[in-house]
Amino acid sequence: MRYIVIGAGAVGGTIGARLHQGGHDVVLVARGAHYEALKRDGLRLITPESDETLHIPAAPGPIPTRDDDVLILATKSQDTLAALAPWPVDVPVVCAQNGVANERTVLRRFERVYGMCVWLPAEHLEPGVVVAYARPYSGLLHVGRYPQGVDDLAGQIADDLGKYGLLARATPDVMRWKHGKLLNNLGNAVEALAGHADGMYALIERARAEAVRVFDHVGIPYSTAEDEQRVRGHQVDVVPVEGVERGGGSSWQSLARGSGSIEADYLNGEIVLLGREHGVPTPVNEVLRREADRHAREKLPPGSMPVEKLAALIDARCAAESR
Repeated sequence: MRYIVIGAGAVGGTIGARLHQGGHDVVLVARGAHYEALKRDGLRLITPESDETLHIPAAPGPIPTRDDDVLILATKSQDTLAALAPWPVDVPVVCAQNGVANERTVLRRFERVYGMCVWLPAEHLEPGVVVAYARPYSGLLHVGRYPQGVDDLAGQIADDLGKYGLLARATPDVMRWKHGKLLNNLGNAVEALAGHADGMYALIERARAEAVRVFDHVGIPYSTAEDEQRVRGHQVDVVPVEGVERGGGSSWQSLARGSGSIEADYLNGEIVLLGREHGVPTPVNEVLRREADRHAREKLPPGSMPVEKLAALIDARCAAESR
Protein backbone atom coordinates (compact mmCIF):
# COMPACT_ATOMS: atom_id res chain seq x y z
CA MET A 1 0.00 0.00 0.00
CA ARG A 2 0.95 3.63 -0.41
CA TYR A 3 0.27 5.96 2.48
CA ILE A 4 -0.60 9.57 1.68
CA VAL A 5 -0.24 11.64 4.84
CA ILE A 6 -2.36 14.79 4.65
CA GLY A 7 -0.98 17.26 7.15
CA ALA A 8 2.68 16.32 7.67
CA GLY A 9 3.14 18.31 10.88
CA ALA A 10 4.10 16.93 14.28
CA VAL A 11 1.88 13.84 14.22
CA GLY A 12 1.62 13.34 10.46
CA GLY A 13 5.30 13.95 9.92
CA THR A 14 6.29 11.42 12.57
CA ILE A 15 3.86 8.78 11.29
CA GLY A 16 4.97 9.34 7.69
CA ALA A 17 8.64 9.19 8.66
CA ARG A 18 8.23 5.96 10.61
CA LEU A 19 6.26 4.34 7.78
CA HIS A 20 8.99 5.39 5.35
CA GLN A 21 11.67 3.98 7.65
CA GLY A 22 9.67 0.74 7.78
CA GLY A 23 10.00 0.41 4.01
CA HIS A 24 6.59 1.66 2.96
CA ASP A 25 5.68 3.93 0.06
CA VAL A 26 4.78 7.33 1.56
CA VAL A 27 3.81 10.76 0.27
CA LEU A 28 3.73 13.74 2.63
CA VAL A 29 1.17 16.45 1.85
CA ALA A 30 2.00 19.86 3.30
CA ARG A 31 1.57 23.54 2.53
CA GLY A 32 3.64 26.70 2.22
CA ALA A 33 7.11 26.91 3.70
CA HIS A 34 6.84 23.44 5.22
CA TYR A 35 6.17 21.87 1.82
CA GLU A 36 8.99 23.86 0.24
CA ALA A 37 11.41 22.66 2.93
CA LEU A 38 10.28 19.03 2.55
CA LYS A 39 10.67 19.22 -1.23
CA ARG A 40 14.05 20.96 -1.08
CA ASP A 41 15.75 19.39 1.93
CA GLY A 42 13.65 16.44 3.08
CA LEU A 43 12.08 15.86 6.49
CA ARG A 44 14.40 16.29 9.45
CA LEU A 45 13.19 13.96 12.21
CA ILE A 46 14.73 14.57 15.61
CA THR A 47 14.20 11.95 18.33
CA PRO A 48 15.90 11.14 21.65
CA GLU A 49 18.10 8.63 19.79
CA SER A 50 18.79 10.30 16.44
CA ASP A 51 18.73 13.34 14.19
CA GLU A 52 18.28 12.35 10.57
CA THR A 53 16.96 13.74 7.33
CA LEU A 54 14.59 11.57 5.32
CA HIS A 55 13.94 12.21 1.66
CA ILE A 56 10.25 11.35 1.39
CA PRO A 57 8.16 12.39 -1.63
CA ALA A 58 6.12 15.49 -0.82
CA ALA A 59 3.21 17.27 -2.50
CA PRO A 60 1.43 20.61 -1.88
CA GLY A 61 -2.00 19.08 -2.53
CA PRO A 62 -3.88 16.21 -4.16
CA ILE A 63 -2.03 13.75 -6.39
CA PRO A 64 -3.43 11.03 -8.69
CA THR A 65 -4.46 8.11 -6.50
CA ARG A 66 -3.93 4.38 -6.94
CA ASP A 67 -6.09 1.43 -5.96
CA ASP A 68 -3.80 0.62 -3.03
CA ASP A 69 -3.69 4.13 -1.51
CA VAL A 70 -4.67 4.96 2.05
CA LEU A 71 -5.14 8.56 3.19
CA ILE A 72 -3.89 9.33 6.70
CA LEU A 73 -5.53 12.58 7.74
CA ALA A 74 -3.42 14.33 10.37
CA THR A 75 -4.66 17.91 10.11
CA LYS A 76 -6.34 19.76 12.95
CA SER A 77 -10.06 19.02 13.17
CA GLN A 78 -11.09 22.48 11.99
CA ASP A 79 -9.30 21.78 8.69
CA THR A 80 -10.81 18.35 7.99
CA LEU A 81 -13.38 19.31 5.36
CA ALA A 82 -11.06 21.56 3.39
CA ALA A 83 -8.21 19.06 3.51
CA LEU A 84 -10.29 16.17 2.15
CA ALA A 85 -12.42 18.11 -0.35
CA PRO A 86 -10.13 17.54 -3.38
CA TRP A 87 -9.60 13.80 -2.81
CA PRO A 88 -11.63 10.99 -4.45
CA VAL A 89 -14.21 9.44 -2.13
CA ASP A 90 -13.32 5.82 -2.94
CA VAL A 91 -10.00 6.01 -1.04
CA PRO A 92 -9.98 4.79 2.59
CA VAL A 93 -9.35 7.52 5.15
CA VAL A 94 -7.69 7.13 8.55
CA CYS A 95 -8.45 10.00 10.94
CA ALA A 96 -5.22 10.39 12.92
CA GLN A 97 -6.63 13.36 14.81
CA ASN A 98 -7.65 14.48 18.26
CA GLY A 99 -11.33 14.75 19.11
CA VAL A 100 -14.19 12.45 18.15
CA ALA A 101 -16.06 14.42 15.48
CA ASN A 102 -13.85 13.81 12.45
CA GLU A 103 -14.81 10.24 11.67
CA ARG A 104 -18.54 11.00 11.48
CA THR A 105 -17.84 14.08 9.37
CA VAL A 106 -15.66 12.13 6.94
CA LEU A 107 -18.17 9.27 6.71
CA ARG A 108 -20.65 11.64 5.04
CA ARG A 109 -18.46 11.53 1.90
CA PHE A 110 -16.06 8.60 2.23
CA GLU A 111 -17.33 5.06 2.56
CA ARG A 112 -14.31 3.53 4.30
CA VAL A 113 -13.35 5.49 7.39
CA TYR A 114 -11.00 4.44 10.18
CA GLY A 115 -10.36 6.04 13.53
CA MET A 116 -6.89 6.33 14.96
CA CYS A 117 -6.33 7.19 18.61
CA VAL A 118 -2.97 8.96 18.67
CA TRP A 119 -0.69 9.18 21.67
CA LEU A 120 2.40 10.69 20.07
CA PRO A 121 4.18 13.58 21.80
CA ALA A 122 5.81 15.59 19.03
CA GLU A 123 6.40 19.16 17.94
CA HIS A 124 6.51 21.01 14.64
CA LEU A 125 7.45 24.69 14.79
CA GLU A 126 10.06 24.99 12.03
CA PRO A 127 9.50 24.22 8.32
CA GLY A 128 10.85 20.80 7.43
CA VAL A 129 11.52 19.79 11.04
CA VAL A 130 9.61 17.48 13.37
CA VAL A 131 10.72 16.56 16.89
CA ALA A 132 9.33 13.34 18.43
CA TYR A 133 9.95 13.17 22.17
CA ALA A 134 9.15 9.58 23.16
CA ARG A 135 11.17 6.38 23.32
CA PRO A 136 11.65 3.50 22.70
CA TYR A 137 8.59 4.02 20.47
CA SER A 138 7.60 7.45 19.15
CA GLY A 139 3.89 6.81 19.65
CA LEU A 140 1.05 4.46 20.56
CA LEU A 141 -1.66 4.20 17.89
CA HIS A 142 -5.01 2.40 18.11
CA VAL A 143 -6.63 1.76 14.71
CA GLY A 144 -10.16 0.53 13.99
CA ARG A 145 -12.97 0.79 11.48
CA TYR A 146 -15.48 3.52 12.21
CA PRO A 147 -17.90 3.33 13.93
CA GLN A 148 -16.58 0.04 15.29
CA GLY A 149 -14.88 -3.19 14.34
CA VAL A 150 -11.64 -4.40 12.81
CA ASP A 151 -11.34 -5.50 9.19
CA ASP A 152 -8.41 -6.71 7.08
CA LEU A 153 -7.35 -3.19 6.17
CA ALA A 154 -7.31 -2.03 9.80
CA GLY A 155 -5.12 -5.00 10.66
CA GLN A 156 -2.78 -4.27 7.76
CA ILE A 157 -2.47 -0.61 8.70
CA ALA A 158 -1.63 -1.51 12.30
CA ASP A 159 0.96 -4.05 11.12
CA ASP A 160 2.56 -1.52 8.79
CA LEU A 161 2.67 1.18 11.46
CA GLY A 162 4.29 -1.21 13.90
CA LYS A 163 7.22 -2.13 11.68
CA TYR A 164 9.43 0.76 12.72
CA GLY A 165 9.39 3.15 15.63
CA LEU A 166 5.69 3.02 16.47
CA LEU A 167 3.54 0.84 18.70
CA ALA A 168 0.25 0.12 16.91
CA ARG A 169 -2.70 -2.16 17.53
CA ALA A 170 -5.94 -2.88 15.72
CA THR A 171 -8.87 -2.45 18.10
CA PRO A 172 -12.63 -2.80 17.49
CA ASP A 173 -13.53 -0.07 20.00
CA VAL A 174 -11.29 2.69 18.70
CA MET A 175 -13.82 5.40 19.56
CA ARG A 176 -13.79 4.36 23.22
CA TRP A 177 -10.06 5.04 23.15
CA LYS A 178 -10.57 8.33 21.33
CA HIS A 179 -13.09 9.48 23.94
CA GLY A 180 -10.56 8.62 26.63
CA LYS A 181 -7.90 10.59 24.76
CA LEU A 182 -10.34 13.51 24.49
CA LEU A 183 -10.41 13.70 28.29
CA ASN A 184 -6.64 14.18 28.23
CA ASN A 185 -6.80 16.77 25.44
CA LEU A 186 -9.16 19.02 27.41
CA GLY A 187 -6.04 20.37 29.10
CA ASN A 188 -4.58 21.54 25.80
CA ALA A 189 -6.41 24.85 26.05
CA VAL A 190 -5.16 25.43 29.61
CA GLU A 191 -1.56 24.84 28.54
CA ALA A 192 -1.96 27.06 25.47
CA LEU A 193 -3.51 29.91 27.46
CA ALA A 194 -1.58 29.81 30.74
CA GLY A 195 1.54 27.81 29.94
CA HIS A 196 2.91 25.56 32.65
CA ALA A 197 2.01 27.86 35.53
CA ASP A 198 1.28 26.65 39.03
CA GLY A 199 -2.42 25.95 39.25
CA MET A 200 -2.84 24.72 35.66
CA TYR A 201 -3.39 21.11 36.71
CA ALA A 202 -6.27 22.04 39.01
CA LEU A 203 -8.04 23.68 36.07
CA ILE A 204 -7.35 20.68 33.85
CA GLU A 205 -8.85 18.35 36.44
CA ARG A 206 -11.97 20.52 36.63
CA ALA A 207 -12.38 20.33 32.85
CA ARG A 208 -11.95 16.55 32.87
CA ALA A 209 -14.32 16.00 35.80
CA GLU A 210 -16.95 18.05 34.00
CA ALA A 211 -16.48 15.95 30.84
CA VAL A 212 -16.72 12.68 32.75
CA ARG A 213 -20.06 13.83 34.18
CA VAL A 214 -21.28 14.48 30.65
CA PHE A 215 -20.01 11.15 29.29
CA ASP A 216 -21.57 9.25 32.18
CA HIS A 217 -24.86 11.09 31.81
CA VAL A 218 -25.03 10.39 28.08
CA GLY A 219 -23.67 6.82 28.40
CA ILE A 220 -20.56 7.31 26.27
CA PRO A 221 -17.84 4.71 26.96
CA TYR A 222 -14.28 5.97 27.36
CA SER A 223 -10.91 4.46 28.15
CA THR A 224 -9.28 5.31 31.46
CA ALA A 225 -5.77 6.32 32.46
CA GLU A 226 -5.36 2.81 33.84
CA ASP A 227 -6.34 1.31 30.46
CA GLU A 228 -3.76 3.47 28.70
CA GLN A 229 -1.01 2.69 31.20
CA ARG A 230 -1.69 -1.02 30.92
CA VAL A 231 -1.23 -0.92 27.16
CA ARG A 232 1.49 1.71 26.95
CA GLY A 233 3.58 0.85 29.99
CA HIS A 234 7.03 2.36 29.49
CA GLN A 235 7.05 1.81 25.76
CA VAL A 236 6.28 5.45 24.90
CA ASP A 237 8.04 7.51 27.56
CA VAL A 238 8.55 11.24 27.04
CA VAL A 239 12.19 12.23 27.53
CA PRO A 240 14.23 15.37 26.79
CA VAL A 241 15.79 15.72 23.36
CA GLU A 242 19.31 17.10 23.43
CA GLY A 243 19.55 20.60 22.00
CA VAL A 244 15.77 21.07 21.76
CA GLU A 245 13.65 22.96 24.27
CA ARG A 246 10.18 21.47 24.36
CA GLY A 247 7.36 23.99 24.12
CA GLY A 248 3.95 22.38 24.49
CA GLY A 249 1.21 20.30 22.96
CA SER A 250 -0.72 20.79 19.73
CA SER A 251 -2.81 23.78 20.89
CA TRP A 252 0.25 25.49 22.38
CA GLN A 253 1.95 25.01 19.02
CA SER A 254 -1.01 26.53 17.17
CA LEU A 255 -0.63 29.74 19.19
CA ALA A 256 3.16 29.65 18.89
CA ARG A 257 2.90 29.47 15.09
CA GLY A 258 0.28 32.23 15.02
CA SER A 259 -1.86 30.09 12.73
CA GLY A 260 -5.04 32.03 13.53
CA SER A 261 -7.02 28.92 14.47
CA ILE A 262 -7.02 26.32 17.22
CA GLU A 263 -8.68 22.97 17.83
CA ALA A 264 -10.58 23.93 20.99
CA ASP A 265 -14.01 23.80 19.31
CA TYR A 266 -13.46 20.06 18.75
CA LEU A 267 -11.93 19.34 22.17
CA ASN A 268 -13.48 21.45 24.92
CA GLY A 269 -16.22 22.36 22.44
CA GLU A 270 -17.18 18.70 22.07
CA ILE A 271 -18.01 18.61 25.78
CA VAL A 272 -19.93 21.89 25.49
CA LEU A 273 -21.92 20.51 22.56
CA LEU A 274 -22.83 17.30 24.39
CA GLY A 275 -23.75 19.27 27.50
CA ARG A 276 -26.07 21.53 25.54
CA GLU A 277 -27.68 18.58 23.78
CA HIS A 278 -28.35 16.74 27.02
CA GLY A 279 -28.90 19.55 29.51
CA VAL A 280 -25.67 19.17 31.47
CA PRO A 281 -23.86 22.43 32.42
CA THR A 282 -20.29 22.69 31.11
CA PRO A 283 -19.02 26.12 32.26
CA VAL A 284 -15.37 25.11 32.63
CA ASN A 285 -15.01 23.79 29.11
CA GLU A 286 -17.03 26.67 27.68
CA VAL A 287 -14.60 29.23 29.11
CA LEU A 288 -11.60 27.24 27.88
CA ARG A 289 -13.11 26.91 24.41
CA ARG A 290 -14.03 30.60 24.22
CA GLU A 291 -10.69 31.92 25.46
CA ALA A 292 -8.61 29.56 23.31
CA ASP A 293 -10.58 30.65 20.24
CA ARG A 294 -10.06 34.30 21.12
CA HIS A 295 -6.34 33.91 21.66
CA ALA A 296 -5.97 32.13 18.33
CA ARG A 297 -8.09 34.70 16.49
CA GLU A 298 -6.12 37.61 18.00
CA LYS A 299 -2.83 35.72 17.47
CA LEU A 300 -1.79 36.06 21.09
CA PRO A 301 1.29 34.06 22.14
CA PRO A 302 0.99 30.88 24.22
CA GLY A 303 1.11 31.30 27.96
CA SER A 304 -0.01 34.94 27.80
CA MET A 305 -2.98 34.63 30.20
CA PRO A 306 -2.20 34.45 33.94
CA VAL A 307 -3.59 31.25 35.37
CA GLU A 308 -5.31 33.28 38.11
CA LYS A 309 -7.25 35.24 35.49
CA LEU A 310 -8.28 32.07 33.70
CA ALA A 311 -9.43 30.53 36.99
CA ALA A 312 -11.40 33.68 37.82
CA LEU A 313 -13.19 33.58 34.46
CA ILE A 314 -14.09 29.94 35.06
CA ASP A 315 -15.31 30.63 38.61
CA ALA A 316 -17.45 33.50 37.37
CA ARG A 317 -19.03 31.35 34.67
CA CYS A 318 -19.69 28.54 37.15
CA ALA A 319 -21.32 30.96 39.58
CA ALA A 320 -23.50 32.47 36.84
CA GLU A 321 -24.74 29.05 35.72
CA SER A 322 -25.49 27.93 39.28
CA ARG A 323 -27.87 30.81 39.93
